[in-house]
Amino acid sequence: MVALVRPESWNFPLFLHVLGAMVLVGAVAATAIAAGRGTVLRGIAFRTMLFLVLPAWVLMRLAGQWIDSRENPSDDATWVGIGFVVGDAGLVVLIGTAVLAWWAYRHPERSWPGRAVAGLASLYLVALLVAMWAMTTKPD
Repeated sequence: MVALVRPESWNFPLFLHVLGAMVLVGAVAATAIAAGRGTVLRGIAFRTMLFLVLPAWVLMRLAGQWIDSRENPSDDATWVGIGFVVGDAGLVVLIGTAVLAWWAYRHPERSWPGRAVAGLASLYLVALLVAMWAMTTKPD
C-alpha cells in the first residue's frame, strides 16, 4: 500500500539503491565463493572486490542516503538503523577483505588469506541478507 502513495520523484534514488544493493550482494557472494579456491580464482576474487563490490557499496550507500533524505522515515525506524549499521560497518569489513584479497592474490603459496577473504565475505553476506530482510519487512 505504501508503494501506491510514494511520490514519483522517489523512484530513481530507490532504484539506484536497490540496484547497488543487488550488485553488492551478488559480488560479495562471488568473492566468497572464489576466494577459497585456486590461485586464478583468488585473482578474480580480488578484481571482483575492487571493480564490483566497492563501487556497488558506494552506489548503494549514496542512493540510500538520497532516498532517506527524501522519505524522512521516523527516527526510531529499526529497519533504517539496521541498514545504516550494515552499510557503514560493512565498509570497514570490505576494505579489510579487499586488502586480504590482494594479499591472497600476491602470495599464492599461503592459503590462510584466501580462507580469511572467504570467511569475511561470507560473514558480510549474511549481514547484507539481514539488512535486506529488514528493508523489505520493515519491522518496528
